Amino acid sequence: MSNADKNIYYHTYEQLDKILTAQEPESAKAGNPAHDEMLFIVVHQAYELWFKQILFELDAVCHLMTGDDLPERNISKATHLLERVHKIQKLMLSQLDVLETMTPLDFMEFRDYVIPASGFQSWQFRMIENRLGMKPERRVQLGDTPYIASLKEPEQKRVQESLNSPSLLELVNDWLSRMPFLNMQDFDFWGEYQSAAESMFKQDEASIQTNDTLDEERRDRELKRLKTTKDAFMTIFDKSSHENMVKEGRRTFTHSALQASMLIHLYRDEPILHLPHRFLTALMDIDQTFTLWRYRHMLMARRIIGQRIGTGGSSGHDYLREGAEKLKFFPELFEISTFFIPRRSLPTLPEHVQKEMGFVYG
Repeated sequence: MSNADKNIYYHTYEQLDKILTAQEPESAKAGNPAHDEMLFIVVHQAYELWFKQILFELDAVCHLMTGDDLPERNISKATHLLERVHKIQKLMLSQLDVLETMTPLDFMEFRDYVIPASGFQSWQFRMIENRLGMKPERRVQLGDTPYIASLKEPEQKRVQESLNSPSLLELVNDWLSRMPFLNMQDFDFWGEYQSAAESMFKQDEASIQTNDTLDEERRDRELKRLKTTKDAFMTIFDKSSHENMVKEGRRTFTHSALQASMLIHLYRDEPILHLPHRFLTALMDIDQTFTLWRYRHMLMARRIIGQRIGTGGSSGHDYLREGAEKLKFFPELFEISTFFIPRRSLPTLPEHVQKEMGFVYG
């Protein structure tokens, strides 16, 4: 049977009867209709629809990233879907512009009717966070209660179950840990990179020692500052220290995953690393845009409710600010730039490694 035979009708296909009758302002039910409550409901319903789409895309990405031997096409598809998620996030950010047309007094006309409902009861958003890799112990606590305590039992179960399958962070960690090119025949990337970093610091020290414009006191100060920078930089080469930080929850990537992410960023111009670099960039874009969204949400809350508590009983602005500052999904991807050295100082790739990383036709 063709689609023409089925006579699909737009209104029916989109199930508009369900969608367009799903707005029931509480203020109207109470006999005091507040004009802006419709906007408040529609914007939040739109968010939930976008959350559903993001979960759909993230589930597909996790499926593509599952397995010990990932075809290159899987990374290509996953990158495309992650870039779509980022586009959706940018749209979600712009929706805040619409919501901010609601003034504090407009909100106060219906605020009491929606208590104790709150955005942190969005179970889909909690599932997005879990799917990306947020662990319960890294979350901002609302008092002594678990983060799912405000959800009803069916939603609590859904959110809890989302923790049972590997998160995108764990899958990316596994994929990076298997990355080739770190050791190829006579090329030891990490050993070569450590030597290059030590040479860079020696040059910096020599520059300070031979700088005639510095008096003795200032030279000593600059040398101490350089030593502090060097000591912090060289910690990245200490595997046991890194593993202890992973155990303590201060780092999430394995040491080999960290090395691979460095290699991808530092040698991104090599053809075979173009796609992995795009993939990691998409993850950073998503992480950063969620942070932006949290900040915008915090600023909007401050603008509309000031220092009042949130409708769900949180500290409102302060709770949102703490979340914006602390909640990150892929922190290492942002921190590794601390350990970059200039391109001119990078170890030169041996010819056979360049050949392996390049695409040769003909």
